Amino acid sequence: MPIADSCKLAPTVRIPFPQLVNLYGCELGENVFVGPFVEIQRGSSVGRDSRVQSHTFICEGIHIGERVFVGHGVIFINDRHPRANNPDWKLEETFVEDDVSIGSGAIIMCGLRLGAGGRIGCGAVVTHDVAPGESVVGVPARTFGR
Repeated sequence: MPIADSCKLAPTVRIPFPQLVNLYGCELGENVFVGPFVEIQRGSSVGRDSRVQSHTFICEGIHIGERVFVGHGVIFINDRHPRANNPDWKLEETFVEDDVSIGSGAIIMCGLRLGAGGRIGCGAVVTHDVAPGESVVGVPARTFGR
């Protein structure tokens, strides 16, 4: 079953293609929209009125605030030193504050805070915190404006 019983979904969550998503152990708030081919893992949350577009991966430990737009094909990462077998593995949580917009194809590295009202450009690779209201673009992402 693509949507596990372990999920906490508000009654107004919209998932037009439930057979094409993989959700388990996550929490989705009121009026959240989830597009097809999205995976949201346990221990992650998406706040009310947020939108997660198709082909996006939200791994364990990602906390998305309210009214956040997550574009197509966005990837979140929770592991600073990935290895096939790492006994010292440590989850590094990321916090996306309210009213952030993340462009399609962006990659958000682990252990970051994306400040309220921030904007992440399409295809950006975000390797550092983004200040509230800041816009970042590029690889690696750099400040473009406020």
